Amino acid sequence: MDPGTPDPVAGLADQRFRRAVAIRDWLLGEAREITDPNVILEGLCLRLRDAGVPIDRGISAIELRHAEAAANARIWEHGTGAAREHLFAHGQDGSALTGRRPLAVAHERDEWLRLRLAETPDDAYYMVADLKARGYVDHVSIPVVLLNGMRCGFTFATKSAAGFSDDDIAVLRTVFPALAALMEILVAVHRIMREVLGMYVGHEPHRRILSGDVRRGEVLRIRAAILFADMRNYTGLTSSMPAEAATDLVNQYYDCIVPPVDERGGEVLKFIGDAVLAIFRAGEGEETEACWRAYAAAQAGLVNVDAQQSFEVGIALHFGETAYGNVGSGARLDYTVIGRDVNLAARIASLCGAEQRRLLVSSAFKRHIEGAGLKPLGTFDLKGLPEPEEVFEPGPTPPPP
Repeated sequence: MDPGTPDPVAGLADQRFRRAVAIRDWLLGEAREITDPNVILEGLCLRLRDAGVPIDRGISAIELRHAEAAANARIWEHGTGAAREHLFAHGQDGSALTGRRPLAVAHERDEWLRLRLAETPDDAYYMVADLKARGYVDHVSIPVVLLNGMRCGFTFATKSAAGFSDDDIAVLRTVFPALAALMEILVAVHRIMREVLGMYVGHEPHRRILSGDVRRGEVLRIRAAILFADMRNYTGLTSSMPAEAATDLVNQYYDCIVPPVDERGGEVLKFIGDAVLAIFRAGEGEETEACWRAYAAAQAGLVNVDAQQSFEVGIALHFGETAYGNVGSGARLDYTVIGRDVNLAARIASLCGAEQRRLLVSSAFKRHIEGAGLKPLGTFDLKGLPEPEEVFEPGPTPPPP
């Protein structure tokens, strides 16, 4: 079934053709305004059924550009409610199944793949036996290659005893160009922008960038508890390591620090070499709560480091104001976080190494968690800051995170 077959609507009755065109118009019009892809898939399948195509199951499959997920599939089955999403982690389902997935074969052949299941051996593809057992009769795989090279696509299956008719396939071919265009818009333009930006610049910066905050010098001020974590002696630990081993070590370190921040509502703003900068936002009257969340995240991170036993970490906590800002030159900008309070947190993190302490907090931070049992370490002149800073550390038995 060559997707380039000429005149796919030849022979379609006027009524079915009009319904197919109506679906195409819906895909390029109203469906573009729908933010939930599950709703779009369900709407498409129901409209195809209204046009006489006996679809009982529809699946959209999309490659992802995501740090943790390699692909997702959205599945709609007639009579079972709304469509649902399933994410596949990198390496999940392995390459052993790749050649046995109909959609993968359709991509290899660069054509639609039709399986009349009664004529297809159970071991031809991994899902044939299951589809037969559930009463499916006919299955069509439709490959879509986006302009950026991502391999996506759709599959449709029916339980109708006669399977899909030639007219049913013609309706699908009539709709397909609009369906592929909508997938390009939703995936390449919207989802990839959101996910890739979110991975590299964080939630708040990516949201602001997409909303048009792209001019140099624009600043957003936020009051927050600031967490600055630094791996000790990273240069010494990695000086004789190959690049792959050094990368693995720093990722182990990030795995100790980042999840506790995420779990307690913090935001990681920057990875700065072997340092992590995170904030816990504080609205009006929420300063104490934000500081306790940051303190708990720091304690949990140190517990994770203890379990690794392959490196040491110094963590500084401070409360103050951070400023998101666009910095750079010409067309090359970076969305970064700046300000005196960020610098103060970084200097206290450096003090952890000099004083051989794992967790230190500023006087501003201590004022918001008086019940933490913190004790003074001393007053220090910190590089680049005009006034000495009194610094505190946990007492002998700090509260558990």
